[in-house]
Amino acid sequence: MAALTGPALVVAALLAVAGAQKLLDPTMTVGALRALRLPSAPLLVRAGAAAELALGVAAIAIGGEALWWGVALSYALFAVFVTAALRKGTMIGSCGCFGREETPPHWSHVVLNIGLAGLAIATALRSPASPLEALGDHPGAAVPVVLLAGLSLFLLYAAFVELPRTLAAASAR
Repeated sequence: MAALTGPALVVAALLAVAGAQKLLDPTMTVGALRALRLPSAPLLVRAGAAAELALGVAAIAIGGEALWWGVALSYALFAVFVTAALRKGTMIGSCGCFGREETPPHWSHVVLNIGLAGLAIATALRSPASPLEALGDHPGAAVPVVLLAGLSLFLLYAAFVELPRTLAAASAR
């Protein structure tokens, strides 16, 4: 099994989960886009969210360079969006990636998104196969890889949601 199978699974799964959250409830994303004076119709947000969800699922199930480059581009665009919000000082309560969780933009989001884009690029260049296929080829390793991927998703959630809250609280003191 390729060394990037687990990280690739995490990167694509996080994209799919974020897309699913925005597809179910586009409200926070609509507000964030509106605050930056970007197109923000709920139908447009849902279409973009559906594309995120489909891209994440396709990268996991099908793989291939083009899909991994798409995943990388998604994370790079998220980093650009957060950077724009931070530079403009735009008050955004959340982007909607984690539902209605209050996750105001923070530089940690930029760093995390760039890191996730980098993992997707590495996957496109070195191991573009489907993580599901790789796991199926190595069933003995599949359970620990999937469990570690789940733990990684939880830790990324904490890094995206709780870390900025903690840093903001610490700087307010």
